Amino acid sequence: MNTICNKQKLQEAIQNVSRAVSAKSSLSVLEGILLTAAPGRLTLTGYDLDLGISTTIEAQVEEEGSLVLAANIFGDMVRKMPAEEVLIQSNERMLTTIKSGISEFTILAQDAADFPELPQVEEENTLTLPQDVLKSMIHQTIYAVATNDSKPVHTGTLFDVEEETLTLVSVDGARLAIRKEPLKSGLAASFVVPRKTLAEVEKLLKEEAEAPVELAASKNHVVFKIEDYLVISRLLTGEFLNYRSAIPTGGETAVTVSPRRFLESIERTSLLISDRLRSPARLTFEEDLIRIVCTSAIGKAYDEVPCKIEGPAVQIGFNSRYLQEALKACTEDEVRLELGGPLSPMTIRPPQGDSYLFLVLPVRLKNEA
Repeated sequence: MNTICNKQKLQEAIQNVSRAVSAKSSLSVLEGILLTAAPGRLTLTGYDLDLGISTTIEAQVEEEGSLVLAANIFGDMVRKMPAEEVLIQSNERMLTTIKSGISEFTILAQDAADFPELPQVEEENTLTLPQDVLKSMIHQTIYAVATNDSKPVHTGTLFDVEEETLTLVSVDGARLAIRKEPLKSGLAASFVVPRKTLAEVEKLLKEEAEAPVELAASKNHVVFKIEDYLVISRLLTGEFLNYRSAIPTGGETAVTVSPRRFLESIERTSLLISDRLRSPARLTFEEDLIRIVCTSAIGKAYDEVPCKIEGPAVQIGFNSRYLQEALKACTEDEVRLELGGPLSPMTIRPPQGDSYLFLVLPVRLKNEA
């Protein structure tokens, strides 16, 4: 291999594909980045057997070839290079020179033949949607993905495609997040994408991007095409929660409130709570106010938020972190809360429509205030 490429583009590519590189593996080649030089381009790939990220950058290729370089040391070398161009050159013994300006490193690469191939995914059933839309959908649901593996399928987000609607659903033992978006696909599909994959996809997506993102799923894998990047991931298997039946109906108390002001109040009163000093936030909904009290071993905090309440007063407790994360996912100036009593889940919805729904289970409160 003998190729020259722009340092900034190479550094960015290394940074992104490294997220799919194994930090430590019994198969040492998985701790590296596969470099493949072809006429006019250099392709970089990271793959840990569950998640793969690949991208192609422009390059001046004098000699084609492939090799694998240790991701950490290769990334550090390129980042420290002094000039705008980087030369990568290797011989038949895989001895590789990485040079920029007067700086030069020589390291031993690994054989590209030992690097596993990325899975092939049929692209007949492809969904296409704007990057900013998918980024928003992931952001509004990923916080509710389960972090333990008591039910591994819930450590990912459900993609449910039917009736020209794409629905993303995340759930753990205490909350549920649903985000819907119209989608003209004509497809019917359902698959679960791991949280790690979606976190990396979200980083690659742009908030304002005209270029769409394409995704296609097979029985075992899903692939996302985001401009010059390809992200391929193993899917999770198992029976996902029937989220439609988990949504409560007919809450007796409806509350309209600013999610920003509500969040700020919860954050203030939660300052006395920590992982060591755990205590629920006690919320009282009455007289067009949300009164919030947090009590721990070091003291007591009180705050209140103006709101509009329809229905009977309710006193209910929540894990303050779960409530904060749900409120952070809200995008409107006002949201509608629905409560069915002190032991029923609270739902958070937009004031009109059903583009999203966030559900938070309550915590049983002790009698003393």
